[in-house]
Amino acid sequence: MATRKIDMTTGSIPKLTFLFALPLVLGNILQLLYNTVDTIVVGNFCGSTSIAAVGTSSQPVEILLCIFLGIGHGVSILVSQAAGKKDTDRIKNLSSTAVSFVYMTAVPVTAAGFFLGPYILKMMKVPEDTMPLAVTYIRIVLLGTLGQMGFNMNAGILRGLGDSKSSLLFLIFSCILNVILDLLFVTVFKMNVFGVAAATTVSIFAAWFLSIYYIRKNYPALNFSIFPKLCKKSVLKEIIKMGLPLGLNSSLYSFGHAALQGFFNAQGSVFMAGCLVAMKLVGLAGMMTTSFSSAALTFTGQNYGAKKWDRIKKGGIQIPLISGIFTLSLNLIAYIFAKPFITIFTRDQEVLTVAMHYISIVLFFNWCYAIFNGIINVANGLGRVRYSTVVNILMLWAVRIPSAWAITTFGNGYNVMAAVPISFVFGLLAMLFFYVTPFWRDICKKSRQTEA
Repeated sequence: MATRKIDMTTGSIPKLTFLFALPLVLGNILQLLYNTVDTIVVGNFCGSTSIAAVGTSSQPVEILLCIFLGIGHGVSILVSQAAGKKDTDRIKNLSSTAVSFVYMTAVPVTAAGFFLGPYILKMMKVPEDTMPLAVTYIRIVLLGTLGQMGFNMNAGILRGLGDSKSSLLFLIFSCILNVILDLLFVTVFKMNVFGVAAATTVSIFAAWFLSIYYIRKNYPALNFSIFPKLCKKSVLKEIIKMGLPLGLNSSLYSFGHAALQGFFNAQGSVFMAGCLVAMKLVGLAGMMTTSFSSAALTFTGQNYGAKKWDRIKKGGIQIPLISGIFTLSLNLIAYIFAKPFITIFTRDQEVLTVAMHYISIVLFFNWCYAIFNGIINVANGLGRVRYSTVVNILMLWAVRIPSAWAITTFGNGYNVMAAVPISFVFGLLAMLFFYVTPFWRDICKKSRQTEA
């Protein structure tokens, strides 16, 4: 096995968390840059309609991919638990079955996206002047479904093994390639939204191929295959059982987010563009959240497999708190530099005004989401995916969307983004109850018995 792995079952919990999360922070920033670079290029060379098309098109793509990408998280959980047990044969079976799963699902998802994408955009109330470009972006990006699913599955396997550094190297190469192709296709060949979508598709395939090469070279014991080779039905059932709730959760969340986007789009193209620009900064400031959450998932998965109950008890509390503190600190810095940052995307003063309004309302509640998401991944790493799924669905469908409807119906639609922090607070309070569930109390009991 390669030496990049981090064994989360021994050593300082905060130190291991940072060592695991730091490459993921950089990698998540690079993944965010895929769409961000597209937005910067079209914003400076194509105009506000193209900005709106690129920004709003990401939601339908997420809806179509999220179920299967969520199943990739399920693979990561199972791999981390197997890694904690030092069970190489099981990791090999999980990896080979995951490869087969990617090929079985990528083509149908691509085909579905071609037909369903325009209907989802209509549901989102995308303005008529933005619709043709948005449809073009969706269809070209979905041609990269196999690469997207393959790369995310491979990255999940590597994270489960404790290897969070390698995916960063793949993304650095892929992101540089994306920037070069964006500039080439848009500024030289004048391909507009088609060009940035094509650049994204080519780049993600490059990242996938690199991840395959890396796993085959550095983890020879897995006998990792490029094409479908071995698919154990029993293992596939486990993967689906663990990953399907996460995938459905992600898909319903993205579908709901698309519905929420409809409230934003109803305010007009300028408001829509301003919110999308602001989301770039809010997303960048939230990179700590997803990285520490991945660390929480791998940490709990490995220690659950190793039956390290005391470490689970400590890490299950420490990691979400660390995530919340660092997210809040980063958000304070982000707010100071917010105005210079968003002017990278556009100089339109109306768009900038909307963007700053969004940032002022949403940014300072990201710490709630950080702790909430950290606890969710503690639960997921322990295999308690149903609890987190229910809370996530309630947060969106019972709180965020109704709040957005109430604000636009009875208040000022200009403040519709307030529904986001309202849902963050609800989610945090709901996930805190995980620490009083019988399952967590049982872990605490086992921890005390271990100490005795």
